[in-house]
Amino acid sequence: MKLKLGEAWSEMLNRLESWVDSLIINLPNFIIAIVVFVIAIFLSKYISKLILKLLERSSMQKSMKAVIAKIVSVLVILGGLFLILGILDLSKTLNTILAGAGVAGLAVGLALQGALANTYSGIVLSYIEQIKFGDWIETNDYAGEVTNIDLRAVTLRQSDNNVVFIPNKMVLENPIKNYTTNPRSKVILSCGVGYSSDLEFVRSLVKKTLGEHFKSVEPEDVIFLYTEFGDSSINFETRFWIDSTSALQTKKAKTEAMIAIKKAFDQNGIEIPFPIRTLDFPKDFRMPKQDS
Repeated sequence: MKLKLGEAWSEMLNRLESWVDSLIINLPNFIIAIVVFVIAIFLSKYISKLILKLLERSSMQKSMKAVIAKIVSVLVILGGLFLILGILDLSKTLNTILAGAGVAGLAVGLALQGALANTYSGIVLSYIEQIKFGDWIETNDYAGEVTNIDLRAVTLRQSDNNVVFIPNKMVLENPIKNYTTNPRSKVILSCGVGYSSDLEFVRSLVKKTLGEHFKSVEPEDVIFLYTEFGDSSINFETRFWIDSTSALQTKKAKTEAMIAIKKAFDQNGIEIPFPIRTLDFPKDFRMPKQDS
């Protein structure tokens, strides 16, 4: 038993001596590796700042600029780590790390498929010229001003000042209506008049009223169309353009147009009828007598 313990002790001492010898032999490589690591860190910070300065001239979103700068910084540090492994003669370890990284990357990619899809969509949206900060867009049944685009979601501020976060993937895969691309917005207003009204006079009155109420609207540019013979009224639709790209301003213009048209109709004796139901009784119809 004592013999085995002595052999084990001597073997341990021999290994410690070999480790110390290898440490002393590779000490210059360790020092060089530490120097390379420090240089990689400082170089990554400098390159990150340089990338941010270069991207300031572009129209890319600020969040995307920061992400690109961070990615470049991480790549510089990873390059330094691979160089350190080569200096320390750990090429076999490097191969093992790369193989493990491939398997781990596949597992992480499957687990974070949705998040990665939003990240990719966010990068694509940052390069689309049709969507910028301050644009008023409508997508996925939500409308509002674009206040931010990051790697997760597009942030919209609605007309009621509520904030909506829409995942980038949904924005990229669904139709987008951008009201800001056109410096003007169309206002559509529907109404109806009584069957006894002079239809030509109603048409000229609506055009004249809108032209007088809105400075940017010319009466001849107002589109007026009778749409149908309704149950209680002859319905029409009128369309005109205003100098605005905000959906809120469009709704306000529609409200003002409704007030102006209603006032003009009242002044000229034109009725906007409410639904009326006519009851037709047979000639021999008798109301039942109530018991006294």
